[in-house]
Amino acid sequence: MRVQRGGFVSNPVTKTDAAFLKHFVQLIAFLMFVAAVLIALAVYIYRKNPPPQSPDAEKVVAQRIAPVGGVYAGDTGRAAMAAAADAAAKAAASQVAYGGTTDGKTIFGNLCHSCHETGVAGAPKVGDKAEWAPRIAQGMDTLVKHALDGFTGKTGTMPPKGGNPALNEAQIKATVEWMVGDSK
Repeated sequence: MRVQRGGFVSNPVTKTDAAFLKHFVQLIAFLMFVAAVLIALAVYIYRKNPPPQSPDAEKVVAQRIAPVGGVYAGDTGRAAMAAAADAAAKAAASQVAYGGTTDGKTIFGNLCHSCHETGVAGAPKVGDKAEWAPRIAQGMDTLVKHALDGFTGKTGTMPPKGGNPALNEAQIKATVEWMVGDSK
């Protein structure tokens, strides 16, 4: 701070600094104006061309707000539970596994190998004639029935359809025939 004669303080901002500040303020004001114009232009363009709506938007909202579970009580509840189980079984049956192939080797390689190569839960290993002989003696219809409906016996457990409800009867039969043919 400079002190002049007579005790008065001189202006601390020089003419050069004042000119710079004036131009700087003008530049900032101009940039704010440009930003406001660009924002207004963006809003105008957005309103003219709104984003497309998803055709499944209503389904997505319905799924999001659907109840997580249900409470069933009494006879009405039992009937509702049975109807839900039937609907689920029909939905699973309508989906055909492995593209509908009836190649027993393909189905075995995708599903059955995990138990029938290692002997899990008493499953007879494919190719083991001693394990398969008593089962083959029961007949092909019995083996297919056990594979379709599931089986629990002295020697092990077979889940229905090998644990894949999307398999159809023709696929099960083809796979059982392949396994029996490979185990004779």
